[in-house]
Amino acid sequence: MRTFRVTKRDVMPRNKEYAVRIMAVLLSIVFAGIIMLFFGLNPLEIFKSLIVGSVGTQMRIKQTLIKAIPLCIASLGISVAFKMKFWNIGAEGQITLGAAAATFVALNLGEATPKPLMLLAMAAAAVVAGGLWAFIPAIFKAKLGTNETIFTLMLNYIAIKFVMYLQYGPWIDPAAQGFPKIAMFSENAILPAVFGVHIGWIIALLLVAFVYIFINKTKKGYEISVVGQSVETARYAGMNISSIIITAMLLSGGMCGLVGMIQASAIEKSLVYSIANNYGFTAIITAWLARLNSVAILLVCVVFAMLIQGGAYIQIAMNVPSSVSSIVQGTILFFVLGSEFFLQYKIGRMPQLQKEVA
Repeated sequence: MRTFRVTKRDVMPRNKEYAVRIMAVLLSIVFAGIIMLFFGLNPLEIFKSLIVGSVGTQMRIKQTLIKAIPLCIASLGISVAFKMKFWNIGAEGQITLGAAAATFVALNLGEATPKPLMLLAMAAAAVVAGGLWAFIPAIFKAKLGTNETIFTLMLNYIAIKFVMYLQYGPWIDPAAQGFPKIAMFSENAILPAVFGVHIGWIIALLLVAFVYIFINKTKKGYEISVVGQSVETARYAGMNISSIIITAMLLSGGMCGLVGMIQASAIEKSLVYSIANNYGFTAIITAWLARLNSVAILLVCVVFAMLIQGGAYIQIAMNVPSSVSSIVQGTILFFVLGSEFFLQYKIGRMPQLQKEVA
């Protein structure tokens, strides 16, 4: 009788690794097309429209980039925590509180404040707020060993409901005649544009380089990677596990908080409780698809932004539900994450069992 066994791979050659990943993406596209056929849709037309809707005109390219910016920065923040095997599912809340802190600065410093000083103060407040919101589950994990997945997830809803309270209560704009709306930012609190897109894209590129250098070239980044691979090895090497966890989460939450400032300043020009717009959850997908590599995160986030923008286009132009874009995203995620199994393990037959004859 022959049975199968799963064994850990030693090292897969780079060319075979790329082949597996490319095959996973191709299969995901094929199966997404099959699903569309079941719904009576033409997959070739849908895929063509997704591309046209995301990069077909200069305006659509700008909208795609605008969606890629928060997704990229949030993914970078999440990747730092995930590198340490700390499952930070709280990016939505960190983005929301970062936006709230930036809004507080924008509404209270006043129009007389120089624009560079205003924007720096808003960014600093957002980074601190996001970092502190991530610090809460980090300190509980470091000292009490709590489950960070549930902890960070629940903190999302607290942050969102808190900002909803501000929007409908203390921060409501008196000039809005009872409409639950926070006052718009003054001109000195709005991020400037470069080449038609707000400077968040420059910030995103700088953070890609920063995270790459931090993780791969610094002592603290090396410690984060070691903790992610084996806590016991890190402890045996004399590393301060609690300090590493807290440092990584402050950095992770700080970058997510900065996303909130960018969205509030450049997109909404105010604060709304839905400002995170699910970027924090989508960033979990993109960070995993990029295997926590900062350069790959940039590319994956642009592709996902194209799917988001293209999905909005086909909903309007072709009267197709935007959930079709979600089907494509989900299918790609399923196959790419599934390919990770074959990259790390191999399946083989066990030798035929020989029965002893008495």
